[in-house]
This record gives sequence, structure tokens and C-alpha cells, in this order.
Amino acid sequence: MQPATVKRWYSTGFRLYWRWRSRDKPGRPTINREMQELIRKLSHENHLWSAERIRDTLLMLQFDPPCEDTIRRHMVKPNKPRERSTTWLPFLRNHLDVSWAIDFFTVPTVSFSILYVFVVFDHGRRNVIHFATTYHPYMDWIIQQLREATPFGHQPRYVFRDNDAIYGHGMRAFLDRCGINEVRTAYRSPWQNPFIERFIGTLRRELLDHVIVLSQSHLERLLREYIDDYYHVVRPHQGLDGDTPIPQEKREPVAGPTKLVSRPVAGGLHHTYERVAA
Repeated sequence: MQPATVKRWYSTGFRLYWRWRSRDKPGRPTINREMQELIRKLSHENHLWSAERIRDTLLMLQFDPPCEDTIRRHMVKPNKPRERSTTWLPFLRNHLDVSWAIDFFTVPTVSFSILYVFVVFDHGRRNVIHFATTYHPYMDWIIQQLREATPFGHQPRYVFRDNDAIYGHGMRAFLDRCGINEVRTAYRSPWQNPFIERFIGTLRRELLDHVIVLSQSHLERLLREYIDDYYHVVRPHQGLDGDTPIPQEKREPVAGPTKLVSRPVAGGLHHTYERVAA
């Protein structure tokens, strides 16, 4: 007999003893059947959503949801807990409202071609200022995208970017002429530009990992629908205290019995919800 066997017997007996001692003590309060059905409905229609996402959505719909652990027990397919993100740089935190970020990511198509997606991202409201796709990115094309992202003097004080050679020598000159300070991250340090990296990761997990892109126009349509109809207007963000990148108008509570009306987004990968009178 090994010592580990004796220890395992002891641990099992200890759990059984305290389970017997606690048999008459009340546990967590149960939630009503309506809330259980709402949690199952949201988790069934949105397989990518976590318990935190469901709770934030219920709060936006003016329900009184239980804690995340209780929601996780009633989900159809619970998501795995996510690791905490790396701490943001103090400089980045102190300049959220006056800084943007730019970055590229790639998307393969059904014909095995590679599409490049260029994103201009606002740190303050976590929203996408501008995006564009191309098969062949080059410096002048990037500068033109920045011109389109900064019309009529609408521009940040800082722009964060990595050291990709695709930006070329003209990027710094263009930003200097516009009065924008360029902030380059260190080599191989994506955590120094966390907001846009997080957005790209979210975009992959919630959209691109679940579709096969047929063409450039198909990709642009998918991105436009996801960003404009879902990410900007109904997806709650913990970094914004549960608000959306484009703030929504506060609605009066619906009196009497209510029901949820859902509308699919991105082919049903996600849904938008509205609470209306039954």
C-alpha cells in the first residue's frame, strides 16, 4: 500500500463527512424557471458566448441575472474559462481617449490566396475606425487608408503600431505632417498593443474561425456585418463597464410580461436581442 492511497482514502472520507454534516444547510438560492430558460436560450443560440457575456447581455436587457457560476451551470455548452489578459502599459492607460492603433492580419480564402486586412482601432471606445482589405498591401496604400480614416481633422494624438517593414519610410513622414505622434512597440511584443490585438483575436474566435472566405467581397461583407450590426452596437465590453463601443440610448423598462425577440447576425453565429412586451 502506497502513502498516496492512504491520503486518497482520507480525502474521500473527509469530503463524505462534510457532505453529511452539510445535508440540512441551505446552499445557493435557486433561480426561477424563466431565468433558466433565458440562459439556456442565449447559450444555445450563441455557442461562442461565455457566462460573463451572457450575464452582461441580460443586464443590458434589464434583467436581474445571477452570478457567472450559476449561469455556467445552466448553459447548454459551457465555455472554458479564459486566462486574464496582460496588464496594460501605464502610458497606454493614460492616453486611451487620444490614441489609436493600426495593425494587419491575414485571412486565407477558399482558393488558398491570402487576404490582408488593415484595421484602424480607437483605444478610447474600443471601436473600429476604419478597415480595408487587399491581396497586395504596400506603403502608399496604407497611407491612403489612413487618409480615409482621418477626414476633416478627425485624428488622434498618438498612433500605436508594430515594426512591420510593410509600413515603409513614408509612414513616419505622413504622421509627422498630420501632427500625429508615432508610438512603435518593441519587437515581438504584441502585448504592448493589447487593444487591437484583443480585437483581432475576438474577430477570429467569434467569426473567422467559423467561416470559409470565398472572395475579397465576401470577407468585406462578413466584417462589415459583424462590426456594424453586432460588435459596435450590441456586444458588451467589460473594459467599458458593460457598455458597447457605440453607446446606446437608455430605454425605459418594459412594463408587464415581456419576451425576447432575436435577430441572427453573421449567419446565426451571434444574435441581437430586444426585450418587448409579450
